[in-house]
Amino acid sequence: MRPRIALTPGEPAGIGPELAIQVAQFQQDYELVVIADPELLKDRAKQLGLTIRLRPTKGGHPESITPAGELFIQPVPLQQPSLPGQLDLTNAPYVLDTLNEATRGCLAGEYAALVTGPIHKGIINEAGIPFTGHTEYLAEKTGGHHPVMMLVAGDLRVALATTHLPLKDVSGAITQQHLEQVLTILERELRQRFDIRQPRLLVSGLNPHAGEDGHLGREEIEIIQPVMERLRHRGVDIVGPLPADTLFTPRYLDEADAVLAMYHDQGLPVLKYAGFGRAVNITLGLPIIRTSVDHGTACTLAGTGDAETGSLIAALEQALLMAGE
Repeated sequence: MRPRIALTPGEPAGIGPELAIQVAQFQQDYELVVIADPELLKDRAKQLGLTIRLRPTKGGHPESITPAGELFIQPVPLQQPSLPGQLDLTNAPYVLDTLNEATRGCLAGEYAALVTGPIHKGIINEAGIPFTGHTEYLAEKTGGHHPVMMLVAGDLRVALATTHLPLKDVSGAITQQHLEQVLTILERELRQRFDIRQPRLLVSGLNPHAGEDGHLGREEIEIIQPVMERLRHRGVDIVGPLPADTLFTPRYLDEADAVLAMYHDQGLPVLKYAGFGRAVNITLGLPIIRTSVDHGTACTLAGTGDAETGSLIAALEQALLMAGE
């Protein structure tokens, strides 16, 4: 019985569709179902000079391998034909349609996990659809769960206390209740999804030098430290708040299972420097498994065949690992 993984290629004018086609050029021992417009995939394959055979999905799990050059397809139609590199407002709903179908299938048990390609948040918002990102959207679609964004590159795991917020809004978003919920989810998911019996968590401060005893900000004293003390009393192995400029050093990382950064650009530059192109974005706290690539739509590369598949392959492998396959 082979696992079945759903893949949404994301923005149709970006590199997501061709990454799916390139991955399919190799024999698979799992069933990869691409949720997309079939004509989009055929056209992009033709532009790349690659062969692709689209097979309809069926009930149950086929026991044979998927030959090279084949993909399973769950059709979702585009509003307008898409050209590489040319964003089109009318196709913004299509991107969300693919996510809706994938989420429905995961919740129904049709897929073991969801892997998402890169989307263009700007074009979705320009189309009049409020959208902050995959993480928040999937949380809403799966029942309003509290999502935690974590990226993985090799042994380095970096989770975020806040995600897609302007920097001026970060401090106000980090409340004791929110931070305790994020850390609780992170510790639980490391045990349940990653089979780490007693995770050790490192927590960064918000301010330079972790507030320097209140002289550079009081969030560490008034918010972060009280939450950490409560979690320690519950048996959580947690260290911090640590200055972000020294946290990402072997002295700390060698003994840690994950880092919690306070905001997006505090933690992710380090992780992407360590593993860009092969890192994986994971949404914790959902009733489904969701992984994603670590890069954007790269519209300037779309249709050239120069896009690298490393992060998508890593995301597929991570999804299979988390699904226990």
